[in-house]
Amino acid sequence: MSTILFQNARILDGRSEEALEGHHVLVEDGRIREVSDRPITSASARTIDLAGRTLMPGLIDCHVHVIASMPNLALNAELPNTLVALRAARIMREMLMRGFTTVRDLGGADHGLVMAIEEGLIEAPRLVICGKALSQTGGHTDYRGRFHARGVDHYGEKAGTLGRVVDGVDAVRRVCREEIKGGAQFIKIMANGGVSSPTDPIAFFGYSSDEVRAAVEEARNAQTYVAGHLYTDDSIRRAVELGVMSIEHGNLITPETARLVKEKGAYVVPTNVTFDYLAKEGASYGLPPESVAKIEDVREQGMAALGILHEAGVMMAYGSDLLGEMHRHQSDEFVLRGRVLPAIDVIRSATVNAAKVVRQEGRLGIVAADAHADLIVVDGDPLRDLSLLTGQGRFMPAIMKAGRFVKDELAA
Repeated sequence: MSTILFQNARILDGRSEEALEGHHVLVEDGRIREVSDRPITSASARTIDLAGRTLMPGLIDCHVHVIASMPNLALNAELPNTLVALRAARIMREMLMRGFTTVRDLGGADHGLVMAIEEGLIEAPRLVICGKALSQTGGHTDYRGRFHARGVDHYGEKAGTLGRVVDGVDAVRRVCREEIKGGAQFIKIMANGGVSSPTDPIAFFGYSSDEVRAAVEEARNAQTYVAGHLYTDDSIRRAVELGVMSIEHGNLITPETARLVKEKGAYVVPTNVTFDYLAKEGASYGLPPESVAKIEDVREQGMAALGILHEAGVMMAYGSDLLGEMHRHQSDEFVLRGRVLPAIDVIRSATVNAAKVVRQEGRLGIVAADAHADLIVVDGDPLRDLSLLTGQGRFMPAIMKAGRFVKDELAA
């Protein structure tokens, strides 16, 4: 593996309020070997003078669905398994070329995709998975219409479905164990109603308290945690009190509940960009009318929630949650959050904070010795202009994963 020496870089990873000017970074054997404000020498390295460009850790998106090539998730679930896998490979490569070198899938991706990436069969970000999300009958990811046969889960075993229908404490325990056995690195439950599913209003709690407790206990037994699909304030409060650690979406949270989230050591992964583009484009890509009608229930308050969470000191991580052709808007979450939050906090959400969520603190999300050499070079200063992180990687002349360039437009 080649050795690379970056010289004269402006380092920005969120560990300080401002970028660090005039630094040098040595990459060797897929790791960052040295970072210094003094010149580094290496006889074998390819030397690249960044001339003040910004050097950042590879970005981390903590809420994606890589198998969702169609916004209509019931139709997506009907796709042939092989087609789902090939479309997922394309979706992930496009994520990588936007600078996302790690993504966390919140329902659908399986360990086979993880293995394909690790074996180098496809060019994609590092992939952290929960396997299939758990949904109660009639809940989010139960895509059966009102008149499907009762008790028959038409979608649960298909590669293109985001979740499995699971009811009852014992069944929840069994399926948590099955997903962990199958390679899940955390558990995802649908603990509130959703937008894309047909029969669950946003305010529905879904799982009983005992079922949520069962999932939390099984996750803890396996040394991991539960992420919960949650919108309403009541559902968030209940989930956190029951031990759910990762609050996905969180649009309707109040200041009081935000303080509880902070007190419990939980965190939130907002996903405002998906609601923005579901409202603009969802219907044209096949999102059912009943789903389109639910978008405004959560869209506007999602932006207000950013300020509430920031004021309470809750850790937030970056999430996009896009579907189908809307995946191309993945990076626009940076600009949306920048309307409410300081730019440095937005950057932290996709670097140091996100690394904690994927349990790779100290290895991802930072530019430091011994971290993985997942790096992006940005023309300009994202602290001054977050849109430099958008544009399908247009402002990123170089993207590196594990010490290897997947994009290199830098002069030799």
